[in-house]
Amino acid sequence: MAKESGIGWTTLSVDDASGTARDIRNDITNLDFATPRAVQDVTGIDKSAIERLLLLADFSGTLNGVFNDAVNASHSVLKTVPSTSVPRTLSIGVSGQTLAGEVLITDYPLTRAQGGELTWASPFVLQDGTVPTWS
Repeated sequence: MAKESGIGWTTLSVDDASGTARDIRNDITNLDFATPRAVQDVTGIDKSAIERLLLLADFSGTLNGVFNDAVNASHSVLKTVPSTSVPRTLSIGVSGQTLAGEVLITDYPLTRAQGGELTWASPFVLQDGTVPTWS
């Protein structure tokens, strides 16, 4: 496939507290996510450079968006973050590529900027120990 922009995402859904996937793409202004691997330094004194082993995989990031309290929009999905302890399925899809995982959303902070914008930035981390894999 050819190089592409990040315009026109096909999927960005997050489960609400009851486990129902909600498409909140329209409320997301930007996001970041990473799928890093831990490493262990196993360098012996016989080496002149670092030797490492790959360890556990992870998945984390932050969803950033605009406040929207319409039914099944971002506020109705995220407002329960402080009061419920439930994992949520997060699905990201762009250009026919999908990355999904069970995550814990750890905060739902709202910011009212000087210009009047009301926005949020919700961090998430992998919950269930399943290796995040693009499909």
